[in-house]
Amino acid sequence: MGTPSAPHGPVAVSAELDSQLSRWLWLVKWILVIPHWIVLFFLWIAFLVVTMIAFFAILFTERFPRGLFDFNLGVLRWSWRVSYYSYGALGTDRYPPFSLGPEPDYPARLDIAYPERLSRSMVLVKWWLLAIPHYLVIAFFTSGMHAGWWSGGLITLLALIAAFALAFTERYPRDLFVLIVGLNRWVLRVAAYASLMTDAYPPFRLDQGGTEPAGTERAADGS
Repeated sequence: MGTPSAPHGPVAVSAELDSQLSRWLWLVKWILVIPHWIVLFFLWIAFLVVTMIAFFAILFTERFPRGLFDFNLGVLRWSWRVSYYSYGALGTDRYPPFSLGPEPDYPARLDIAYPERLSRSMVLVKWWLLAIPHYLVIAFFTSGMHAGWWSGGLITLLALIAAFALAFTERYPRDLFVLIVGLNRWVLRVAAYASLMTDAYPPFRLDQGGTEPAGTERAADGS
């Protein structure tokens, strides 16, 4: 069975709020991101296939093949950028790149430390049994699981409230920003765990704000 993670885990999620956001662009972002949604539909099919292959690789070798790991990390990065631009945060007006890479200049970033070894026994249960409590929590956040957190739920509701505030006050409420990023951070941690990319059990903790708690980014770099 999994053990609770240390205060700082292997998944590092960060975001920067644009200093100047359009008051009305958010009304049409659902149209602007359609090309991304089409691409991500196929990428997530590939993601699931890769995760199944990795399951057997971990079961027999205790390793998540690095090329497959990097692909899945790229899909999560791409999804986070699109979510941050659209209705998972509405935190930037910079159009997300069509890229699986890290894109360090984009205001929404994700990194996951590559594990040199993964538990054979945990791979059998963590993605369905051990993660069930988190699935119940993030279903409330997202009205769904994994990549669909831009599709509804508490996160989208809060992002739309922030958008209305922006439209009428020209300001994105800072308190809403740190909460929205914290909720997305929770979802991404669970996605990484359920996708077999780490054995570190996600904490039941809402780490708010655009940056990880001190020490997390070092862990994600593997240093």
